Amino acid sequence: MTTTRRTESTPSLTPTMTLLLAFELGDRTWKLGFSTGVGQRPHVRQVAAGAVDQVLEEIGRLKRRLKLPPDAPVISCYEAGREAFSLHRYLLAQGVTNHVVDSSSIEVQRRARRAKTDRLDLVALLTLLGRYVAGEQRVWRIVRVPSVAEEDARQLHRTWATLQHDRTRLIARLQGVLLTQGLRLSLHDDFLTRLETVRLWDGTLMPTGLKARVTRIWAQLVEVQQQLADVARERATLCVDAATVTGRYVARLPTLRGIGPISTWVLATEIFGWRQIHNARQLGGLVGLVPTPYQSGERAHDQGIARTGNKHVRQLMVQLAWTWVRYQPDSALTRWYQQHFSRGSRRMRRIGIVALARKLLVALWRYVEQGVIPDGAVLKVADV
Repeated sequence: MTTTRRTESTPSLTPTMTLLLAFELGDRTWKLGFSTGVGQRPHVRQVAAGAVDQVLEEIGRLKRRLKLPPDAPVISCYEAGREAFSLHRYLLAQGVTNHVVDSSSIEVQRRARRAKTDRLDLVALLTLLGRYVAGEQRVWRIVRVPSVAEEDARQLHRTWATLQHDRTRLIARLQGVLLTQGLRLSLHDDFLTRLETVRLWDGTLMPTGLKARVTRIWAQLVEVQQQLADVARERATLCVDAATVTGRYVARLPTLRGIGPISTWVLATEIFGWRQIHNARQLGGLVGLVPTPYQSGERAHDQGIARTGNKHVRQLMVQLAWTWVRYQPDSALTRWYQQHFSRGSRRMRRIGIVALARKLLVALWRYVEQGVIPDGAVLKVADV
């Protein structure tokens, strides 16, 4: 009698030829987690923060320990954060395939209390990297890394925004300090001269310590205002090739009433000039202006905007939405806002202006890319 042996396919126990690496980047130390695939016990190493040469040494050491060839590919990842893209560019220069991960897209347990340590976070990130490499593309979201030139183009306008914030903060502080003594002084060029003669509620001169504090705050405010003027002059000299994507937006957006040069440059350098935008939904998601759905059984509602993506553009678009209502009162977007939200409560008006900001962002994109003028909008000059 002839017997037939039944054979079953068994998974290969041979480790893959790819080394997986996950980073947990701290202030003083970096933790490195290595493995060769999902289910493998991770090898955890620690190096000093910023010691990229030690990272390369650990990669070589792990390859020898795991008996991988010296030219075995390395795939790494870390969460987007303070280190930004400097480590990413260094790893790419060393032949490492790296992914910068959006930290808000990483899945976590939904328990009210869960254990959390740097080591656990590292192991979880390494596991997700293995699943991503294995083909599970939706396990997280990869950050689109700009080039050095694209990132550098944003610095001037971010400096402008930071200086404006500092100026507002210093003005509020100065006025607050004066108000504690019952004083209200206009902040003009002769502020220090008037400060010498100002008197308190009882007719006495301002105490020496208080005057010194006010003078220092005023000096900081003058310095910030001077820097703002320098940035404004530098911005006025900017020029860009009209044939590029950034150039098209810089040239066309200011032709709409209510859209100024600063807003134009921010929109062009932050998203439009280097992001590949395919549809309106994607554009809204890039700046976090899309609603987050919630559906469970018969319950279904929106949880508000996601507030992910580029916060600079999100804040700018809310400001532009208010400006649009003022300077484009006859446009279809303004009429839509007035019809649905203008008579509502203060909260409803704020909700409506965010919705208008999303619609306006899409309208500006279509205006430049497709030549579609927003319905009822007024141009500053003839569109040529």
